Amino acid sequence: MAETVLWLTAEEQNAWRSFIRLHERLGGRLGRLLQSADSKLSTPDFQVLVHLTDVPEGRQRYLDLAHALEWEKSRMSHHIARMAKRGLVTREDDPEDGRGAFVVITPAGREAIEAAAPRHVEAVRSLFLDHVTAAELATLARIAERVLERLDQEPF
Repeated sequence: MAETVLWLTAEEQNAWRSFIRLHERLGGRLGRLLQSADSKLSTPDFQVLVHLTDVPEGRQRYLDLAHALEWEKSRMSHHIARMAKRGLVTREDDPEDGRGAFVVITPAGREAIEAAAPRHVEAVRSLFLDHVTAAELATLARIAERVLERLDQEPF
Protein backbone atom coordinates (compact mmCIF):
# COMPACT_ATOMS: atom_id res chain seq x y z
CA MET A 1 0.00 0.00 0.00
CA ALA A 2 1.33 3.45 -0.91
CA GLU A 3 2.18 5.78 1.94
CA THR A 4 0.10 8.93 2.19
CA VAL A 5 2.21 12.09 1.97
CA LEU A 6 1.20 14.91 4.27
CA TRP A 7 2.02 17.87 2.01
CA LEU A 8 3.15 21.17 3.46
CA THR A 9 0.53 23.83 3.89
CA ALA A 10 1.15 27.17 2.19
CA GLU A 11 2.22 28.62 5.55
CA GLU A 12 4.56 25.69 6.29
CA GLN A 13 6.06 25.81 2.81
CA ASN A 14 6.63 29.56 3.05
CA ALA A 15 8.32 29.23 6.45
CA TRP A 16 10.49 26.30 5.32
CA ARG A 17 11.58 27.92 2.06
CA SER A 18 12.27 31.23 3.82
CA PHE A 19 14.41 29.40 6.37
CA ILE A 20 16.35 27.60 3.61
CA ARG A 21 16.90 30.84 1.64
CA LEU A 22 18.04 32.60 4.81
CA HIS A 23 20.48 29.80 5.61
CA GLU A 24 21.87 29.69 2.06
CA ARG A 25 22.22 33.44 1.66
CA LEU A 26 23.73 34.04 5.09
CA GLY A 27 26.15 31.15 4.61
CA GLY A 28 27.17 32.39 1.18
CA ARG A 29 27.61 35.98 2.32
CA LEU A 30 29.60 34.99 5.42
CA GLY A 31 31.79 32.71 3.31
CA ARG A 32 32.55 35.46 0.80
CA LEU A 33 33.35 37.90 3.59
CA LEU A 34 35.71 35.39 5.21
CA GLN A 35 37.57 34.77 1.97
CA SER A 36 37.72 38.44 1.03
CA ALA A 37 39.28 39.27 4.38
CA ASP A 38 42.97 38.66 5.01
CA SER A 39 42.21 35.33 6.72
CA LYS A 40 42.13 33.26 3.49
CA LEU A 41 39.87 30.81 5.31
CA SER A 42 37.00 29.06 3.58
CA THR A 43 33.76 28.47 5.43
CA PRO A 44 34.69 24.79 6.03
CA ASP A 45 38.13 25.87 7.33
CA PHE A 46 36.43 28.27 9.72
CA GLN A 47 33.99 25.58 10.88
CA VAL A 48 36.80 23.12 11.63
CA LEU A 49 38.86 25.72 13.49
CA VAL A 50 35.86 26.90 15.53
CA HIS A 51 35.18 23.34 16.65
CA LEU A 52 38.83 22.81 17.56
CA THR A 53 39.03 26.03 19.57
CA ASP A 54 35.93 24.98 21.49
CA VAL A 55 37.49 21.79 22.88
CA PRO A 56 40.26 21.33 25.45
CA GLU A 57 43.77 21.29 24.01
CA GLY A 58 42.39 22.14 20.55
CA ARG A 59 42.13 18.49 19.58
CA GLN A 60 39.25 16.29 18.61
CA ARG A 61 38.85 12.79 17.24
CA TYR A 62 38.38 12.68 13.47
CA LEU A 63 35.06 10.90 13.66
CA ASP A 64 33.70 13.14 16.42
CA LEU A 65 34.61 16.23 14.40
CA ALA A 66 33.09 14.74 11.24
CA HIS A 67 29.90 13.96 13.17
CA ALA A 68 29.73 17.46 14.66
CA LEU A 69 30.11 19.01 11.20
CA GLU A 70 27.76 16.45 9.55
CA TRP A 71 30.52 15.53 7.08
CA GLU A 72 31.22 12.14 5.52
CA LYS A 73 34.52 10.51 6.49
CA SER A 74 36.02 11.03 3.03
CA ARG A 75 35.17 14.74 2.97
CA MET A 76 36.66 15.10 6.43
CA SER A 77 39.83 13.30 5.48
CA HIS A 78 40.38 15.32 2.30
CA HIS A 79 39.62 18.66 3.91
CA ILE A 80 41.85 18.03 6.92
CA ALA A 81 44.66 16.98 4.57
CA ARG A 82 44.34 20.31 2.72
CA MET A 83 44.28 22.26 5.98
CA ALA A 84 47.33 20.32 7.22
CA LYS A 85 49.25 21.26 4.05
CA ARG A 86 48.53 24.90 4.88
CA GLY A 87 49.75 24.40 8.46
CA LEU A 88 46.37 25.09 10.11
CA VAL A 89 45.96 21.66 11.70
CA THR A 90 47.88 18.45 12.22
CA ARG A 91 46.80 14.84 12.34
CA GLU A 92 47.91 12.81 15.36
CA ASP A 93 47.48 9.07 15.70
CA ASP A 94 45.69 7.92 18.83
CA PRO A 95 48.30 6.09 20.95
CA GLU A 96 45.53 4.12 22.71
CA ASP A 97 43.68 3.12 19.54
CA GLY A 98 45.81 2.51 16.45
CA ARG A 99 42.76 2.89 14.20
CA GLY A 100 41.83 6.33 15.52
CA ALA A 101 43.32 9.76 15.00
CA PHE A 102 42.95 13.29 16.27
CA VAL A 103 42.76 16.60 14.42
CA VAL A 104 44.78 19.22 16.31
CA ILE A 105 44.83 22.96 15.75
CA THR A 106 48.30 24.45 15.22
CA PRO A 107 49.55 27.86 16.33
CA ALA A 108 49.05 29.03 12.72
CA GLY A 109 45.47 27.73 12.87
CA ARG A 110 44.86 29.67 16.08
CA GLU A 111 46.29 32.82 14.50
CA ALA A 112 44.05 32.37 11.46
CA ILE A 113 40.85 31.93 13.48
CA GLU A 114 41.75 34.80 15.80
CA ALA A 115 42.30 37.05 12.77
CA ALA A 116 39.05 35.95 11.10
CA ALA A 117 36.79 35.96 14.16
CA PRO A 118 36.33 39.74 14.57
CA ARG A 119 35.28 40.13 10.91
CA HIS A 120 32.96 37.13 11.27
CA VAL A 121 31.32 38.60 14.40
CA GLU A 122 30.86 41.98 12.69
CA ALA A 123 29.22 40.25 9.75
CA VAL A 124 26.92 38.13 11.95
CA ARG A 125 25.83 41.30 13.72
CA SER A 126 25.28 43.40 10.60
CA LEU A 127 23.66 40.66 8.50
CA PHE A 128 21.55 39.00 11.17
CA LEU A 129 21.54 40.11 14.81
CA ASP A 130 20.88 43.79 14.09
CA HIS A 131 17.63 42.80 12.36
CA VAL A 132 15.96 40.71 15.08
CA THR A 133 14.66 41.60 18.50
CA ALA A 134 15.84 39.98 21.71
CA ALA A 135 12.52 38.11 21.95
CA GLU A 136 12.83 36.84 18.36
CA LEU A 137 16.39 35.73 19.05
CA ALA A 138 15.28 33.84 22.17
CA THR A 139 12.50 32.15 20.18
CA LEU A 140 14.91 31.21 17.41
CA ALA A 141 17.32 29.73 19.97
CA ARG A 142 14.55 27.62 21.52
CA ILE A 143 13.41 26.37 18.12
CA ALA A 144 16.96 25.51 17.05
CA GLU A 145 17.73 23.73 20.33
CA ARG A 146 14.54 21.65 20.13
CA VAL A 147 15.17 20.60 16.52
CA LEU A 148 18.85 19.87 17.23
CA GLU A 149 17.90 17.77 20.24
CA ARG A 150 15.59 15.72 18.02
CA LEU A 151 18.27 15.35 15.34
CA ASP A 152 20.73 14.16 17.99
CA GLN A 153 18.29 11.37 18.90
CA GLU A 154 18.18 10.08 15.31
CA PRO A 155 20.80 7.44 14.49
CA PHE A 156 21.39 8.67 10.91
